[in-house]
Amino acid sequence: MAAHAALICVDLMSLQSNGRTRPQARSFFMSQALTQRLLAELEALVLIDPHTHINPHAAASKTLADIMGYHYYTELAHSAGLPKARIEEPGISPKEKVGRLVEKLGEIDNTAQFSWLLEMCAAFFDFKDDRIDASNWERLYDAAEKRMSQPDWEQQVLKKSKLEQVYLTNDFDDPLSGFDTKLYVPCLRTDDLVFHFARPAVRERFVKATGVEPGDAASFTAGIGKLFKHFLSRGARACAISLPPDFEPLPVSPLAMDPILKAIATGKELSADEARTASRFTFWTLAQHCREHRLPFDLMIGVNRRVYEDGVYQGQDLFDQRTSLILYRRLFNDFPEVTFPVSVLSQVANQELVSYSWIFPNVVTNGHWWYSNIPTFIELDCRARLQAVPKTKQIGYYSDMYKLEFALPKFGMYRRVLAKILAEDFVIGRGWSEQRAIELGKLNLRGNVETIFGR
Repeated sequence: MAAHAALICVDLMSLQSNGRTRPQARSFFMSQALTQRLLAELEALVLIDPHTHINPHAAASKTLADIMGYHYYTELAHSAGLPKARIEEPGISPKEKVGRLVEKLGEIDNTAQFSWLLEMCAAFFDFKDDRIDASNWERLYDAAEKRMSQPDWEQQVLKKSKLEQVYLTNDFDDPLSGFDTKLYVPCLRTDDLVFHFARPAVRERFVKATGVEPGDAASFTAGIGKLFKHFLSRGARACAISLPPDFEPLPVSPLAMDPILKAIATGKELSADEARTASRFTFWTLAQHCREHRLPFDLMIGVNRRVYEDGVYQGQDLFDQRTSLILYRRLFNDFPEVTFPVSVLSQVANQELVSYSWIFPNVVTNGHWWYSNIPTFIELDCRARLQAVPKTKQIGYYSDMYKLEFALPKFGMYRRVLAKILAEDFVIGRGWSEQRAIELGKLNLRGNVETIFGR
């Protein structure tokens, strides 16, 4: 914050003439002051994070390696030239792994992801330096490990991050036991069911979780119903799936699914057409259960898996421009009772999502996902949504985090962008009162999460 204020002062000095501040400078200062006031109100808000990959049994980090081992840092270090073998060498200690990644931090210190790292280290470990390098990383590592070893570290992180609830993404066969489901809220993740059910291991997990041998479409559907009941009994708030660019959900007759399930039971390898039919039947069945149980169905659309086949773990997947929501028109039309929070990966896809949310009552804009999760794209995409989509149909942000410490810098980044947009577009641009703009920001950040997911 002090550095931000210093930049404002420098800009004001550059706009001064003959000892008097030019009108532009006064306007700039007023805009910055307004943004800071709005930001202060947004930063005071206690949050619900509606989409994460947190393991509720080990939610917080134990060493700095848990933070720097996040794929953003390993893939950026690899992109900057650190060999994959040095990043993923079996048996290296957490401290050794951090030391190797530090070798490349100087080459990625321009990135938003590095700013998250620095913000975490300052907030949680009292780190004062503006860079992490050979001269200070071991001191930082040891200080972080000491802090993280405190028995209430998880509670400290939640409190400092102002997090009240964290939504999970649970495997379909997760027993959902051994953790507080009011704090860590279950979500039924369904990728394996839709795209990998023909794998013997996935089918076996299904049988074990449901007690159902899926010999035909009716028994398979009943088994999926048991999964929903299990998740709902533990307080689940959503069903979710990540989808490739070319997937088109369409209804499939149970008669078409019956022979496929029999083939899967015998271990037969499915043809491409059979696999596509199975995926469509399963997906449509999930949507039907979401309708029955009034559960939102989170769709994360557009991921191509293993584009960079030699990439580091979780650093292999990308998107392309072939993704189109026109493939989902039948789904959105046939399930008006189901709310679909939709995440996309590109600016072009965001414009399409804005138009679908503009028209379809059951389509909701959801967060700023993955490759869109940097300030430049967030600002453009968020502006478009706030200017075009009903304000009650926008889930402003989710962290997508794997460890709790990431909520603080990620939501901090989003809140700074949101405060800027509220100041420039609504208070200055439209003459809204500050209080009205704050109410819009709070709705975007939290209110809609409570309403859409039926907290």
